[in-house]
Amino acid sequence: MHNRRSFLKTSGKALGGLFFCGCGLSPAADDQPKRITPVFINGKRIKTIDVHAHCMFQDAIDLMGEDAKSVPPPTKGVPEHFIKINERIKAMEAQGIDMQVLSINPYWYRKDKETAAEICRLNNLHLAELCALRPDKFAAFASLTMQYPELAVEQLEFAVKHQGLRGAAIGGSVAGQDFSDPKYHPVLAKAQELNVALFIHPQSTPQLAQRFKGNGWMSNVIGNPLDTTIALQHLIYEGVLDKYPQLKVLAAHGGGFLGSYAPRMDHSCFVSPQNCDPNIVLKKKPSEYLKQLYFDSLVFTPEALAYLVSQVGASQVVIGTDHPIPWEEFPVERVMATKGLSNADRIGILGGNAARLLNLKI
Repeated sequence: MHNRRSFLKTSGKALGGLFFCGCGLSPAADDQPKRITPVFINGKRIKTIDVHAHCMFQDAIDLMGEDAKSVPPPTKGVPEHFIKINERIKAMEAQGIDMQVLSINPYWYRKDKETAAEICRLNNLHLAELCALRPDKFAAFASLTMQYPELAVEQLEFAVKHQGLRGAAIGGSVAGQDFSDPKYHPVLAKAQELNVALFIHPQSTPQLAQRFKGNGWMSNVIGNPLDTTIALQHLIYEGVLDKYPQLKVLAAHGGGFLGSYAPRMDHSCFVSPQNCDPNIVLKKKPSEYLKQLYFDSLVFTPEALAYLVSQVGASQVVIGTDHPIPWEEFPVERVMATKGLSNADRIGILGGNAARLLNLKI
């Protein structure tokens, strides 16, 4: 386990390669809610936890060789913002966020075993050091070589047992192959055994790249939530969530399009039985599995958040911002403005649910 002393010995190298993108893009003035920071409910100070926040480490990116330049996403401010830890904390405080759970979107799935393993080793080392330095402010999801599942199992166990990481961040698939495929089941089984979460963060759907061309960054705006939707659908329909009923799966971006159209799943095998495998008999209706999953709150409006909660339950929703990419500048205020939530619901979404999901002490 990395402690504060071991972190300080290597912090110069680690933090020199750590960059957070920051951007000045803000909602229109008329749409900006009043800041609520710090958060009190019924006179009690509430610790807020953002489970969807990103960082990168330059020494790991450098191992991508010629592909390194394509790793940072095409968003405002990413290339030039190598920000110090105190600046990240200041940005968190401005959002009303007390703790971030950091993750690195997997850019190494097409790399060879040796290169991918070293990228993940560096990522997990630096994440562990960072969390050891400020355990009150940071937790993290490990990076895994999911294209090599046996190695990923070893990485996950080491990251959790020896580095203090809280699970793993994975993509929506590996080169179009979904995690419902039995070759990935050992990773799912290990996560269930360790009682840690797998955070599914999409990587768009490259099969639709031609249709995504044009104005509006559709590969992200449509492609990312679609990728998550497909990943979750496979876990449900292939019976994976029945096989691993205690598996903790956290979905980015409110679970994509799944929550807003879930009841359609319940009709598919009735309408088209020839497209359903008679050997796979689910233990409950497909839509009921949503209450077995966890979803971040990155759905942009209180109305959308209220609907997500109505479909999956308040206990399954946690704050997610995608910080430092400026998708959501007012995460706390969105939760507080959502109608139909009880104070207990709000306390859970703001931090209590994440603490339970990730075994965090608050």
